[in-house]
Amino acid sequence: MSVGVVIPVRDGERYLGEAVESVLAQTHSPSDVVVIDDGSADGTVELAQRFAPRVRCLSQTAAGIGAARNRGVAEVGGDLLAFLDADDTWPAQRLERQLAALSTDPRPDLVFGHMEQFVSPELDAAVRSRFVCPEAPQPAALANTMLVPRPVFERVGPFSTTAVRSEFLEWLLRARELSLRELMLDDVVLRRRLHPSNHGRVRHEVAGEYAVTLKRALDRRRSGERASGPLAGW
Repeated sequence: MSVGVVIPVRDGERYLGEAVESVLAQTHSPSDVVVIDDGSADGTVELAQRFAPRVRCLSQTAAGIGAARNRGVAEVGGDLLAFLDADDTWPAQRLERQLAALSTDPRPDLVFGHMEQFVSPELDAAVRSRFVCPEAPQPAALANTMLVPRPVFERVGPFSTTAVRSEFLEWLLRARELSLRELMLDDVVLRRRLHPSNHGRVRHEVAGEYAVTLKRALDRRRSGERASGPLAGW
């Protein structure tokens, strides 16, 4: 089956090249790769364009990671969808392993895998010492570890365009309300880079957003409602 890969990015020229190279080096080659430039002011676009024609780069006014991923889903080809942030990388067999998992019985709707974290090697010792980096891979139900058939994604609906940090948690909770089958592979499918500009490290002002998202899902469960798209106001 064909796989479309969506890479949202804003001002990510420092690491984007490594991310794209890891996608193009897959043992199962993706059918389409789209970089969505979300209003970058650095050399992101020029760097992404170096990978043409194997990679397409589309630009939009800065609208956030949810909107960038949604634009990517609308633009990319492929029966299956996979996502990667511009500062992370994939192991070479990521798509191959996850595609094989989709053939298991009962067939899963969503395939996830483990995440291995690393401190970006160019950082000096003083900066590196600020990070707590787990030594062992961890199971991770994240956008960047997920392989999902397009019809399943469309059934759940697009990512929230107003959530700043919890756009995937909000999507996953909606998916779970539909009782979709999830499979967590033991394989490492994502190498997550730790560096001072990580999205989760620089947006402390919205740290409570996860709790609000979880509460809204709990309230829906108690009332017997089911979300059919991104939640209003989020």
